[in-house]
Amino acid sequence: MEKIKERKGIENTTLVNIYDKMLKIRAFENMAKDNFAEGKIPGFVHLYIGEEAISSAVCENLTDADYITSTHRGHGHIIAKGGELKYMTAELFGKATGYCKGKGGSMHIADATKGILGANGIVGAGHDIALGAGMSAQYRGTDQVCVCFFGDDSTNQGTFHESLNMASVWKLPIVYVCENNGYGISTSQKRHQNIKDISVRAKAYNMPGVTVDGNDAVAIYKAASEAIQRARKGDGPTLIECKTYRQRGHFEGDPAPYKPKEEQEAWIKKDPIPRFEKYLVENKVISEDKIDKMKESVDEQIKAAVDFAMNSPEPELNSVFEDVYSDIKEGVE
Repeated sequence: MEKIKERKGIENTTLVNIYDKMLKIRAFENMAKDNFAEGKIPGFVHLYIGEEAISSAVCENLTDADYITSTHRGHGHIIAKGGELKYMTAELFGKATGYCKGKGGSMHIADATKGILGANGIVGAGHDIALGAGMSAQYRGTDQVCVCFFGDDSTNQGTFHESLNMASVWKLPIVYVCENNGYGISTSQKRHQNIKDISVRAKAYNMPGVTVDGNDAVAIYKAASEAIQRARKGDGPTLIECKTYRQRGHFEGDPAPYKPKEEQEAWIKKDPIPRFEKYLVENKVISEDKIDKMKESVDEQIKAAVDFAMNSPEPELNSVFEDVYSDIKEGVE
């Protein structure tokens, strides 16, 4: 197991907060995996298992006033930014008490009160949403920052280049965080890009670009802290590439035959959670007993969230006409 970078300058409480977020994300994703397999969750789910260190460490630098944009693999981002587990779970189960009243499902969870501008199923859509959020913060003269999470494949989209170009020209307070898990659906990065490090694309837009170990929470926190502070001061955007790995298929139900067994096994050994646990214990940040208690607490929170969702009502039929642009109802019984 690779060693985590030196934590100098990072408070123990910060490290524990990051770890707690990682535990919540993993437990939530395992819950989603199991319930989807049992047919209790409709639609599709794209799990974040193996990537928990990224959003947890990045969002620890943010406040509720700051923004994030997400992706189709967004559960981890939302939890890390402070999303309520029970409302997320209810949304996955299609219940009226969910964040989007059961209409959005896994890929469309949002909470503007916490700066969560929404997950979405359009590859690369978050880049331009982040651009708008950054423009808004600059125009209003606040010190808000927007973090844009996205995958490696979306950096081939025009939206990525358009967004970075405008953010650079106007020095917008945006931090672009590429979660490079090595695959665009089933296509390896080696086959869809002729570059090794996506961070080099920052050079074309005259902004800092850095590549970090996406399974090292400390390295991610440090890189994000520097970039976010830079953005708050008005010095413009940064591109951070986090090299990581999704342990599941592209979506639940995808057996992922395109992932070599040796590759999968090698990355499992670098799983960010046991790696971070080892680091925390060895550096006397937290005891093994405390770790066990934190895991028990998280399990209880997930169980409570599932109970809330299961006991929540289904959306009323007429609610289909609410929160939409059109109110035409002809022909609907």
